[in-house]
Amino acid sequence: MTETLGDPLPFEFFNEVGIIEQLSRTAAERVLPAGMSMAGFSVLNHMIRLGHEHRAPSRIASAMQVTRGAMTGTLKRLEAEGWIEVTPDPEDGRGKAVRVTAAGRAARGAALQALGPLFEELLADVEATEMAAALPFLRKVRKILDAARDP
Repeated sequence: MTETLGDPLPFEFFNEVGIIEQLSRTAAERVLPAGMSMAGFSVLNHMIRLGHEHRAPSRIASAMQVTRGAMTGTLKRLEAEGWIEVTPDPEDGRGKAVRVTAAGRAARGAALQALGPLFEELLADVEATEMAAALPFLRKVRKILDAARDP
C-alpha cells in the first residue's frame, strides 16, 4: 500500500520516477560488461540512439547534464576501452569530436544483452502493453523537461 503525505501530484510523480531510476541504475550496473559504467553506457547509448556520427564533448556533457570535467573522465575511460575515438573536429579544427567505434557499438549491444534477464524479470510482472502505453506520456514529460533545461 502506498502512503501519501498530501504532497503535490507532480512531486509524487517525480519521486516515483526517481526511485525507479535509482533501482534500475543499480540493477543495471551489476550486469554491465566489464569496464562499462552506467555513465559510459549512457554516452554510447546517447550517441547511437540519436545517430550522431560525431559530437563535441561539450555537447555530450550538456546532453548528459554533467560538467565538462566529468565528461572528460568518462570519455577517457571509453576511449581506453576502444569504444570511442576522440579526434580533431572535422568542422572546427580547434575542437574535438567523439565518434563511437565498431567496438563501442558492440559493447552497447553486449550491455543490452546483459540487461535481457532484468527485462524478462520485469515483463513477468508488467505487461508489455502496459509498458508501451506509458511511453507516449513519459516521452511527453521528457520533451517538456528537455526543452526547459537550457535557455
